[in-house]
Amino acid sequence: MNELDEAWSHMLAGAIANAKATGREDVAEYLALKQSNDLIRQTSVDWLFNSLIEIATDPNGGNSSVLIEREEPHEFALRGAKMAGSLLRLRHGVRSFTVEAGWTRTPSHGFMRGGALAAARIAHFGLPEVGVELVLMRVGETPVWSAPDGRNFDSQSLRQHFAILLGN
Repeated sequence: MNELDEAWSHMLAGAIANAKATGREDVAEYLALKQSNDLIRQTSVDWLFNSLIEIATDPNGGNSSVLIEREEPHEFALRGAKMAGSLLRLRHGVRSFTVEAGWTRTPSHGFMRGGALAAARIAHFGLPEVGVELVLMRVGETPVWSAPDGRNFDSQSLRQHFAILLGN
């Protein structure tokens, strides 16, 4: 979590306490839901990035020549909205791919369509046809990354994208 996210979390906790103290339970409930959703979003983005880093640094995979870069904070446009989050870039020789993940944070950023909690984009340099946009949705109480065709995006999907990076 970067410093801005940490400061936001503390401010949100203070606002919840203030709303409760002034008898505004409706506001407190809304802010508690926002805080809960933000935690789910951040945890899911962290899972996406950490899983990919784990795949890339697996000593049994022989991936010692993969360069990993991470940028935080990072903003990107997706589906008419501005997402605030992080970027992960993997390079292998002249090949590279990026994973951008985040969510709208302010009214000027727009809104998350279709009830999505967060969004991500995987893009391969020079291979736009294999890239994918993902949305983080709740399935029951479980957050799930989904591709546009409705398939769940899991660690096996990340391995497939990593194999493309390696030219396999």
